[in-house]
Amino acid sequence: MSFIKLGLPKTLVAALAEQQYTTAYPIQTKAIPTILKRKNVLGIAKTGSGKTASFVLPILSMLQGSPTAKSRHPLALVIVPTRELAVQVGDVFKQFSKALLDPITTKVVYGGVSINPQMKAMYGVQVLVATPGRLLDLIDSNAVNLYTVKTLVLDEADKMLNLGFKEEMKRILRLLPRERQNLLFSATLSPDLESLSAIVMKDPVVIKIENEATDISQIHQTSYLVSEEKKGPLLRYLIKTKEITQVLVFTSSGYKADNVADKLRKNGIKAAAIHGKKSQSARNNALNQFKAGNLTVLVATDLLSRGIDINELPYVINYELPRSPKDYVHRIGRTGRADASGIAISFVSPESLHHFKVILKKNKLYVDLIDTAALEME
Repeated sequence: MSFIKLGLPKTLVAALAEQQYTTAYPIQTKAIPTILKRKNVLGIAKTGSGKTASFVLPILSMLQGSPTAKSRHPLALVIVPTRELAVQVGDVFKQFSKALLDPITTKVVYGGVSINPQMKAMYGVQVLVATPGRLLDLIDSNAVNLYTVKTLVLDEADKMLNLGFKEEMKRILRLLPRERQNLLFSATLSPDLESLSAIVMKDPVVIKIENEATDISQIHQTSYLVSEEKKGPLLRYLIKTKEITQVLVFTSSGYKADNVADKLRKNGIKAAAIHGKKSQSARNNALNQFKAGNLTVLVATDLLSRGIDINELPYVINYELPRSPKDYVHRIGRTGRADASGIAISFVSPESLHHFKVILKKNKLYVDLIDTAALEME
């Protein structure tokens, strides 16, 4: 469906067209008109399905004409689980706010950096995008007040619950006005999420995009049986022989991510690691360099992958297998997004072969397993 039919202002539709967004995704088609009617929404759709624009565009539309804020009282609050996702969501708000006659002021706050600049930046905020812990720090410092919030968004709500933010969320909810619009977006609908929804929302419109969470049909999957000590040479061999110019590589720990990236750089391949122990500036720089095409390889852990959103990422490689079948689908789903094709490759050691078979069985997948014993990788 065309965005013009969803009730958005012409200026926003024009901005979408300039960015070559002409047709709304299913979650956007259903969510945007509902949010514009100021109804509560519980939206379930996979990461990468267009959920961010589903709430950013109508919020900007509803805030048009709002008086320029001269206080520390946001009108819209978006809570996200990670710093990377906070930056990503904030960028979308800022990108489309420029198209409005009266641009909406968006501030992004997260932990891991000095709080003082964020405290000073709160003056004049209209849309606040925040991680739970840093938001509470700012509230405790009297740097921001939530009593004017008209719209609350919990993005990646399932991840927030999984990461143990339940108590922080309860405290934040107590500080919000009772009369407000509530929007929850998640990749899955778990019992915990349903409980949170019952606490937060009254009579929500439930929008569930069926089968989206496991739709990996356009991703070509393959795997290699390889010993642990041969994974590095195999990675370099594939990058060279397949002429890979952009690949997201997953490891199970920050230590392994650093190790893989270091060895790639020593072999003349532009690479960087991104994980929770890196400084925020280092993480932002690596992600921006990767998105700009200045890095061939970005090595990441599962948690940090939520902020990596590239529509035409050609390759994903599981250097180490994920712990769960769901994480496998989430990882390879970084490629093959927005109706583009993609290639997902998994490195399977003899010790992890049984685990890989369990992952495939749970996801009802068949993936070719290539033995690397005969490959000349040097």
